[in-house]
Parts: sequence; structure tokens; C-alpha cells
Amino acid sequence: MARTRFVPDRGLTTRMTLVMLLLGALFVALIGALMGIFAQYGGPGFAVLIGIGGLGVVWYQWWSSDKVAMRAMRAREVTPEEAPELHGMIDRLCALADMPKPRVGVADMAIPNAFATGRSPDRSVVCVTTGILGTLTAEELEGVLAHELSHVAHRDVLVMTVASSAGIVAGMLASGSRYGAFLGGNRRDNNNALPLWLVVMLVSLVTYAISFVLLKVLSRYRELAADRAGAYLTMQPQALASALQKITGEMNAIPDRDLRASKSMNAFFIAPAIKGVSLRTLTSTHPSLEQRLEQLARIQAELGRPGA
Repeated sequence: MARTRFVPDRGLTTRMTLVMLLLGALFVALIGALMGIFAQYGGPGFAVLIGIGGLGVVWYQWWSSDKVAMRAMRAREVTPEEAPELHGMIDRLCALADMPKPRVGVADMAIPNAFATGRSPDRSVVCVTTGILGTLTAEELEGVLAHELSHVAHRDVLVMTVASSAGIVAGMLASGSRYGAFLGGNRRDNNNALPLWLVVMLVSLVTYAISFVLLKVLSRYRELAADRAGAYLTMQPQALASALQKITGEMNAIPDRDLRASKSMNAFFIAPAIKGVSLRTLTSTHPSLEQRLEQLARIQAELGRPGA
């Protein structure tokens, strides 16, 4: 975690380290297996290309995470002259947290939400939607921004972005291997060997399933960690709790088409762009609203005690 005044979270650090180690080993195993498989059919040169391609995906995820997220949300960077109040809030929070100020972005969409992304605190961006600017009070928005800045300080956005590389490569390979079944991809060394496309699909599906579960578990914990850190920084957990309730409630008024268009960014939003769905599932990117409100209520009670 970067050295800031945000409350340190050893649980988050431990989980991020474990997930990175497991997914790193899984990614290496996936690339190694593919290199071994394709070496039998395309020669050593083709196997090396597979390895280089895998490393290329990881590098691109790391280097371009902020640009990719901004393009996905059709967001633009805004200057202090264009958004003085928003910049003023982030300036105050960054001074309070003793951290570098990220770039500031605004996405023109009705969905009330916010996200942070970037490969390092010096190359990060915090983005809000016009929907959230028109929904929350100043105190509530400050709570949301503190939550997002804690993601930058914890570096969990970078971990989530890089760690997803194994799943992305596996998903692409699993999808591509289906075409191999129709394009004569049934070559085998002997009558007892599995077709190449089937081996690739099996390896890819196992890799994708494991990375999917690990990332969802980490994603839920990091949201709770960001709620805690943001609440302790502003000392106003009730403001963040109110913001979360408003954001979740407003989702019911957003057209399904708009929610589906933002689905790929759910893991990075402060609240997922969904409605009428229980979040108490293995596949959810966020803890339930009830869990988040209970945690913030405990922090509020703690801060209200004499000598806190």
C-alpha cells in the first residue's frame, strides 16, 4: 500500500498478495501449457509466440488501464476551470490523505456512479458520472471520492486490472478453440490423444473459472476496505452510507439498456450498475448493501465514543 494517511488494511494487502501469487502462477501455467501443446503442432517458434503474446496482454493491461476504462465509460478529463467544485473536493481529500492528486474525469451518463483506475498513484484517474453529481449532496460526494481515492492509495485497482489478465487470455482462448472444432482442429498425434482444440478449451476453462472466483472474492473485500478507509479519512461514515443508499435506489430508475452498457465496469464502480438482484452470490463484484451499511454504522458508533 502507498504511504498515505488512509487507514492501513493488512487484510487487503494479504489478500491482494495471495491473489497475485495464485493468478500469477495460474497465468504462467496456462502459457506454459499452451506453449507445450502448440510446440507439438506448430514447432518451437510458434510456442514462443504464444508466450510473448501472453506477456503482451499483461503489459497492455498494466500500461493502458486508465485509458481503457475512460474509453469504456466515454469519459473525459476535466480541468479545475471546468469542474472547480469537484477539483476542490479532491484537492482537500488528497491534502488530508497526503497523497498525489489523480487526474479527474467526468462521464456524461445518467447512472449515478464513480470509479478509480490507473497503474500507479501518479498515473491514476478518479471519474464520476454526471448522474452522481446531480444526485448526491456535497458531504455524500466527498464520502464517495474518499472511497475512490483509497482504491488508488491501496493500489487495489492495479492489482484487479493486472490479475484479470489470466481470465482475459483464458476467455479468448476458450472462445477461439470453439472455432478450431469447426475448422479441422481435430489433429492429434495418435488415435488416443485428444484434439488440440479440446485440450486448449479445457485448460482455458479451468484457468478462467479459478481466476473468476478469486477476482470476485477480492473485489468484494476491497470494496469493504475502501468504505472503511474513506469513512475514517472523512470521519463521516454516515455520509458515505447515505450516498450508497441513494446510488443503489437510483439504479431502479435507470433503463436496462444503459445498465447493460456499463456492465463491464461493475467491478470498478462504487456500486454495481444493476437493479432488483440480490448481491449475496459468489458471482457478485460487491458486498451487499446491508453489509456495507452495517460496517459504516459500526464505524459511526466507534467514532462517537468518548476518546475515539
